Amino acid sequence: QVQLVESGGGLVQPGGSLRLSCAASGNIIRIDTMRWYRQTPGKERELVASVSNGGSTDYVDSVKGRFTISKDNAKHTVYLQMNGLKPEDTAHYYCNADYLTMNPESQVMVAGRTNWGQGTQVTVSS
Repeated sequence: QVQLVESGGGLVQPGGSLRLSCAASGNIIRIDTMRWYRQTPGKERELVASVSNGGSTDYVDSVKGRFTISKDNAKHTVYLQMNGLKPEDTAHYYCNADYLTMNPESQVMVAGRTNWGQGTQVTVSS
């Protein structure tokens, strides 16, 4: 099992910055693509940004130029640097990760995707 813990959310004024972190732990051989999502009440979860094992990144149009996703492969951690925050960025932010692990019983490597963590709340308001 691979678990995720998100942190770094909070209350910030418009134009401010926050840095979110998401650390994976467990029986990890390799972490591949890691992603940040966000969700507001009554809406579907939205993919905000992703970073591949090789470092390729992708962003939803609404955050391009303001958010930066990065990944520390040694620490199995993904970050989301959020600058120029807007009230419409207010949401609960979640991450997930694709990983490679080993089944302890069969000793076979298995690929998987993490379940959702508890997420971290970001509120942008004056």
